Amino acid sequence: MQDETDFRDIPPERALFVLDMKGYSQIRECRMSPVRGDLDDILAHVFAQSGLAEEWADGKPYKDTGDGAIFVLPTARMWRLVDPLLDNLDRALARYDRDRLARTPAIRLRASIHVGPLTPEDHRGNAINDACRFINSDLSYAGMAAAVEHGAYIAAVISQTAFIRTVGAGRSERLAESHFLPAIARVAEKPSFVEFAHVHVPGVSPVSIAGHLDPHPADDNGASPTEPSPGPPASPTQASAAPKFQFNSNVGTVAEHIGTVYQPISFPGT
Repeated sequence: MQDETDFRDIPPERALFVLDMKGYSQIRECRMSPVRGDLDDILAHVFAQSGLAEEWADGKPYKDTGDGAIFVLPTARMWRLVDPLLDNLDRALARYDRDRLARTPAIRLRASIHVGPLTPEDHRGNAINDACRFINSDLSYAGMAAAVEHGAYIAAVISQTAFIRTVGAGRSERLAESHFLPAIARVAEKPSFVEFAHVHVPGVSPVSIAGHLDPHPADDNGASPTEPSPGPPASPTQASAAPKFQFNSNVGTVAEHIGTVYQPISFPGT
């Protein structure tokens, strides 16, 4: 007979889709609820358009954050969150912006897509914390700055794990690896959070996104990564395992990598 479940057992994986509305706190209070209702209507339409109608009906937002939402979804069709949903959502928000009344603000969204183990009933686990940190990372804000500059409406950060399983595995039709900027995501208030990820802004080149990133982000001690660090140098094996990306124009050092768009891309551990 199988033993009872142990609290140390690894729970099943779930896909996470987190959204946060730019400038929501600056909307006049009387407009907050109508704008949020408009966003929910847009999301319901875009989920259905992207082949995720059942996921919307079953899941809705796991958690309403006021200026956004956290969705916990099955992993099998996580690829649809990346492609086609992101571009579909950008187009829907563009239509909303064209048709809205002058007193109604535009809706721009930062998004993150991640995957990891979560307890089945209450969705506890580091994966949901990390998904929220990706959306609050410098990479996410750089993507949003590029979106505003170029007239796009969504900036999405996809974790390395989610990216490998979707775009890297060939599960996207409209988006290629070259549509994403690979970089290190950092959160100023969480210095221990330093995670490799990929950012996408529909219709905006990775080079343009890179221009909004700090080329010399400070480490946990406030030191520039260009300064020599104490300790032994990395071994040749370690050095060759580090991901390297090449770009097509000079944009400087981006998240400890020299860059401008790459083709093809190689993933750590593959």
